Amino acid sequence: MKLNIFKNITIKQANIITIVAIFLMSMVFVVLLVDDIYHDYKRELEQRFESQKTEVVLDAKVHDDKLKSILIKTVLVIVTLSFIIFAIAFGFFKILGTLLQKDTDAFLDFFQIASKDKKELDKDKLFFKDFKILSGYANEMVKTISEQKYELQELNKNLENRVKNKTKALLELNENLLKEKQQKDKILNAQKQFLRYTVHETNTPLSVILASIELYVMNHPKDRQLSKIEAAVKNIFSIYDDLSYLVKKDQVDYPKTVINFSEYINYRIDFFTDVAMMSKVSFNYIHPKQDYHIYFNNTKLQRVVDNTITNAIKYTLANETIDVVLKQVGSNVEFSVASRSKAIKDIDKVFDGFYREEKSLDGFGLGLQMVRTICDEEGVEIKVDSNQDRTSFGYIFKMMGE
Repeated sequence: MKLNIFKNITIKQANIITIVAIFLMSMVFVVLLVDDIYHDYKRELEQRFESQKTEVVLDAKVHDDKLKSILIKTVLVIVTLSFIIFAIAFGFFKILGTLLQKDTDAFLDFFQIASKDKKELDKDKLFFKDFKILSGYANEMVKTISEQKYELQELNKNLENRVKNKTKALLELNENLLKEKQQKDKILNAQKQFLRYTVHETNTPLSVILASIELYVMNHPKDRQLSKIEAAVKNIFSIYDDLSYLVKKDQVDYPKTVINFSEYINYRIDFFTDVAMMSKVSFNYIHPKQDYHIYFNNTKLQRVVDNTITNAIKYTLANETIDVVLKQVGSNVEFSVASRSKAIKDIDKVFDGFYREEKSLDGFGLGLQMVRTICDEEGVEIKVDSNQDRTSFGYIFKMMGE
């Protein structure tokens, strides 16, 4: 703990402490020496008194005074000599200390200046060889640091310029992207407006065509050409319903109602029967013995059911049957559509937008993407299975009353 006091001591302070220590040691040496001489004289005096008892006491006292006088002179000589030796030692020490302090001050001044300005330490101004060697290392160190500092400054300037140029380029790019985005937003809004107008205007002529066909069939037998027209119109109606939902889904609230699922499936199959006949396929739907009710939005349910049925009509092999099943599974009800068709190559992609297994078939590939979005929103589980013999799509709804 005591040694920690001397860790931050300066050379000047060390010089002072050393001088004081030499002086104190000299004084101790003189005191001990004088004390030793005094005791030697005293013993010698006592011995003489014992050997010369016959002499007069007065003569002994005179002799004692002479011995004390000699002792005092001797002590003075020793003290004087000690001070002379101390002065000589102190002089040499002071000279060495001054030279050491001079070299140390030169180093301190050098490092203080070198921290702000590049300047070398002149070794010829130093006295000790050790400090001259250290000055070489110090100059080399300052030179290296200065070079690195200059390189860093240049690098920093280049980086600043590059950052400024890059920032300017990014700002220009961002401005261009913003302009492009605004332009695309305008185009997109125009497309949406056009699509809304088209969807709105399409509904009336389609309804008129279907009504006219129904009126015509009431008075005339339905021929093959009329059936094709009716099937085509119903396909257009299905596409219209998809477009209408896509256009309105973000602006319109779709409330839920109680739906008789069994009757609803029967109604949609009747609607697509003519379409299936034109594609040379048929439906096999056995109405369940009991009615299953679900709490769902009618528009969303129609998108799920219609897209699944139209997909089955599109991909089922000719002269095959599409099996439509509605059954209870625990507290849920499962709606499934299955038929013979080509195996699905990638089941994970069939619900992606614009993906179609058969590029030659009509469609945008958006129907099943819409179905998955609705099922995710309403918590409907989707089950897809496909192999070389059969492909099935199943949807599990929460059933009411369970």
